[in-house]
Amino acid sequence: MSPSLREVSPDAARVRRKIETLSSTLTLPTVRRALGVLEGEHSSSRLGGNNDPISTRDYTFEDEARLIDWKASAKSGHPMVVDRERLVTSRVHLLLDNGLEMQGRTASGETAAQVAINAMCMFAALSTRRHDSISLVFADSKSIIRKPFKGGLAQFEQAIDSGTGDETHSPRNFGALLDYARTLDDKGSLVVIATDDHALSEEHLHNIRLIAALHPLMLIDVSTLNPFRSIPFGQITDGLDGRRIPAFLIDEKTASAVDTHRQYLATRLEDELKKSKATLLRATSSEDMFSKFIRLVSVALKQTSSGNVYTTPLALGAGAVL
Repeated sequence: MSPSLREVSPDAARVRRKIETLSSTLTLPTVRRALGVLEGEHSSSRLGGNNDPISTRDYTFEDEARLIDWKASAKSGHPMVVDRERLVTSRVHLLLDNGLEMQGRTASGETAAQVAINAMCMFAALSTRRHDSISLVFADSKSIIRKPFKGGLAQFEQAIDSGTGDETHSPRNFGALLDYARTLDDKGSLVVIATDDHALSEEHLHNIRLIAALHPLMLIDVSTLNPFRSIPFGQITDGLDGRRIPAFLIDEKTASAVDTHRQYLATRLEDELKKSKATLLRATSSEDMFSKFIRLVSVALKQTSSGNVYTTPLALGAGAVL
């Protein structure tokens, strides 16, 4: 059965509602621009770009002012817009590690899977607004299931929740997920891979570089809780055998050492990804992931803007701007 928001943590549910609000408030030009700075682009017959002109039509409130054709507007007596081909990829691949290990908790009390799912919903919120074709993939050690998807954000949420709602999870096979990503043949399409910080190792870097050579790559890395630090929502237990972590092991000095080691590995991974022009998005909760995603896109929009166009950061709801 598909899990509802009532069955997930309050933090995950709250961020899911923020994503839904974001999807409904962003204008189409901003969505196109936001995805454009994250993905690879190629020529297409779709509208809204700077390539060859396709048609002329009346200006609408969702159009960008720079698209107004002043000569045509002067002849008709009202603003006219020239539709041109735009650079775009028509498909986004969202690859989710659905292994048993993703049921581990984060410091916020959410599971790593809940954080990863919300991260995928962030990308889907933009892609569905632009009517892209989304390829949703779930992978564990038993199977790799691909679900081609077309529809709105609500339908995507149902698809990803139902795909991860099975209570009988198998262990992960992250290497197989990367091997699958290497088989994707539509060069230039955006690939987003979501997992936790225990899945990645040195042996995976070669495959990640090969994927990034053919696709714009975004790696979602969910940081699970530190087992040597006390938590406010219960006792820490081993995910496989259910044994509790002894109280004498809960020590701030040890916890700090683990944090330092994890940060070192994350920094090293980020450096490796930058060499391949891939992006690492690492967070400890859905709220943290949401904030970092908005900040990433807002900074990219600002860096690629010219003059006063697109200098406004992404806004969420009334009065909340990130």
